[in-house]
Amino acid sequence: MGRRFFTILLAAAGWLACGTVGAQPLDMQVFKRSAEQAPDLKLTTEAKEPSFFMSAPVLLKPAGEGPFPALVVYHTCGGVRSETFDWAKRAVAEGYVALVIDSLGPRGLKTNCIPPTSVPISRGVKDAYQALVHLQSLPFVDRDRIGLIGFSWGAMVGTLVSSAEVAQLMSPGPRYQASVAFYPMCYFKGMRGITTTFEYLRQDADRPLLVLMGDQDNETPPADCLPRLEQLKAKNAPVEWHLYPDTTHCWDCISVNGYRKVDFQGNNIVYRYRKDVTEDSGKRAFEFLAKAMPKR
Repeated sequence: MGRRFFTILLAAAGWLACGTVGAQPLDMQVFKRSAEQAPDLKLTTEAKEPSFFMSAPVLLKPAGEGPFPALVVYHTCGGVRSETFDWAKRAVAEGYVALVIDSLGPRGLKTNCIPPTSVPISRGVKDAYQALVHLQSLPFVDRDRIGLIGFSWGAMVGTLVSSAEVAQLMSPGPRYQASVAFYPMCYFKGMRGITTTFEYLRQDADRPLLVLMGDQDNETPPADCLPRLEQLKAKNAPVEWHLYPDTTHCWDCISVNGYRKVDFQGNNIVYRYRKDVTEDSGKRAFEFLAKAMPKR
């Protein structure tokens, strides 16, 4: 993500605090209004079995009538990639209905990592809640066992839907039962010319949340997550986390293994695929979900 992109993204979300002195948190009503700038998604009701050729949105289900627990599978800022479908297939193998949504393509974007963009994170949160309501309407879904598994940008959506305030603001009705966040940004501390701050991992998180991080991730640093997770745990919030050693951002992204870029803060970023970490993080994710959303 370039500096110009991030300025555009923040402006689109109402996150510029021009003329302010010192860092100021984003007003949540501004956050809510920014979600209205993009049209709603059209979500499919046609359930399919996993196949080699898929495109989003796609709704996958195990064989049988159910009802099954369900997961929304949420992509990175780079959009839906092959790994997104791999995780959806893994979810079906674990007994879940999987809904892969695409917050970018239907709105004319291939990515929101480069300018211009019109899909702020608040719109992603709204998409997630609309996907939740959609899943609850399906006869083969257990409406009381619906979670979210997200990656980077989608993981930030995952941390936000665990917040009581965000839920009340964006969806005063149904809630996600649990979320798994792979390598999220937990806190935006501002940068030169932008003094607005924002907490993605909020201190009112009240739904089970698992945060998975790599210690070599300098794009969404674990250092911005760990103290906040410790604070939540001290308040008996239902949060868990794991930090993988010698692991970068996007450790499951085999399709972009070795990819290099300079992010909006000027950091030199490299993605390194780790098969062992991908397998272990999947194991941890589905063990967590099974515990957080037990069969009744």
